[in-house]
Amino acid sequence: MRSYRALIRATAKAALAYRFSLLLGLGAVLVQLVALLAVWRVILAESTVNGFTWPQMRAYLLVAFAAGTVVSLLGDFRMAFRILDGDVALDLVKPIDYQKARFAEAVGGLWIELILIGVVVGATLALTGGVDIPAAPALALFVTSMLLLVPLKFLIVYVSTLTCFWTQNYMGVQWARLAVVNLLSGALIPLAYLPGWLAAVAQWSPFAGLTSTPALIFLGRVDGRHALQLVAVQLGWVVVLWFGARLVWRAGLRRLTVNGG
Repeated sequence: MRSYRALIRATAKAALAYRFSLLLGLGAVLVQLVALLAVWRVILAESTVNGFTWPQMRAYLLVAFAAGTVVSLLGDFRMAFRILDGDVALDLVKPIDYQKARFAEAVGGLWIELILIGVVVGATLALTGGVDIPAAPALALFVTSMLLLVPLKFLIVYVSTLTCFWTQNYMGVQWARLAVVNLLSGALIPLAYLPGWLAAVAQWSPFAGLTSTPALIFLGRVDGRHALQLVAVQLGWVVVLWFGARLVWRAGLRRLTVNGG
């Protein structure tokens, strides 16, 4: 555990050292938040769409912003380039588990992301008005869902990055992942706005746990039993992806070539 704690501290220090890169990444998500708030403010100014009022949509978008900001410091590009260049072989000789080490690095920058989320959400609420806080049971489920979001988001990015063992470029993989995640997670629009069959598929996919699940629980749009079911789906996908990622890692190592060997 000492080695992983060292990685957590190193990632936190690196994030502070490269503040411009951190703020640049946050700026991209912030611009999306402002744009979506402006668009939905006009759409829902005098009506509701699929049961969403403007205050509810504003709260939904703030949860989506928070969900999109956490684990944003994961060094997927660094990991991808090390795989493509063969430098990942140097990681194999270290006396730590590769997957756990990458997770520790993802967790390392979490506290910085939480501070940034607090500042942005606080400023947005001050300018646009407050939101209704759910009752204690729903609030507890919301917090649980947000906690599960951290390993779930890490694993989705981690598994997609491991595909570099089979590809020669990471950009296409990243763009494809972003497109799928933004659509099926509800980050761009709530899943209720998708066609029925697609919304049903998305709801049971691992992507819904990245935005839709915590947002719906916070808004109280799912009852206690349904909320528990959604959180259980999140937990199930974390377990499946954690062990599935290990299988992908082992398969990828068989394709690793270093110095022609």
